Amino acid sequence: MREEAARRGNGRRTHLAVGALLTGALVWGVLWYPYRVLAGLGISGIAASALTYAVALALALVFWRRALAALRPSWLLAAIGLAGAACNMGYVLATLHGEVMRVLLLFYLAPLWTILLARWWLGEQLGVWGLAVVGLSLGGAATMLWHPAMGLPWPRNGAEWLGLASGFFFACSNVLSRRAQALSIEVKSVAMFVGALVISGALLLTGWGSMQWPHSGASVLWLLGIGVILMLVNRVVQFGLHHTAANRAIVILLSELVFAAISAWFLAGESMGAREWLGGAMIAAASLLSTRLEARVEAAA
Repeated sequence: MREEAARRGNGRRTHLAVGALLTGALVWGVLWYPYRVLAGLGISGIAASALTYAVALALALVFWRRALAALRPSWLLAAIGLAGAACNMGYVLATLHGEVMRVLLLFYLAPLWTILLARWWLGEQLGVWGLAVVGLSLGGAATMLWHPAMGLPWPRNGAEWLGLASGFFFACSNVLSRRAQALSIEVKSVAMFVGALVISGALLLTGWGSMQWPHSGASVLWLLGIGVILMLVNRVVQFGLHHTAANRAIVILLSELVFAAISAWFLAGESMGAREWLGGAMIAAASLLSTRLEARVEAAA
């Protein structure tokens, strides 16, 4: 009886974890749109990021105060916070000013950066699967970006460079988190919220943008809503990652590309050509291959 109850409990937890990851993929696949709405209401991406992360931080300090009692500042925690903040802010600004799917496909080069950084910072071996991920990732990016009239296969504008950079910082955050297993989910999330305020504040102070305060009830509601979503989605996704094997989690999170493709077509009228789809398929395959590498690393540990 006890074994049966435990089995049912594990099965229920697994279903909840999968649902949590799908929820996170759905939210991040459409979160670009509320920021475009705020831009239309006169609040720029940098100002909107500062305000929404301020809301998320305030809520976290209230609802997670017990978990945050153990918070101790450290260089590692600061690095995790800044890397995660740079990733999320880069995503927001890139999808605000660029084509959503092209930006996200460049973001999903993250497994390439993860493998290279893990080799450098953690001493993990590259191996055959690692080389395959590197080759497929670079091949997919080149296929998607190359055009006879445009020369070398580089990102073609600032938004695409931001998408590429946000994927790199996502990889940095993941690799650094491996070195900080003792830190709780709440502590890491709050570090990221603080990091977002630091980065957005620095950009505003150096003249990269101007601080626009909400001047309508609609903008206030959008800012509060996004802030609540940012706090909740971080917690939800971390629950899913904690209770799902890494190689299964990345497959589920790749559904973000599907949600983004549908939302970009429906809400912004964006579409991709055959070359972009082929390059995107190669990048997605590289992400799937990276799960095989992750499984090998876990088995060797």
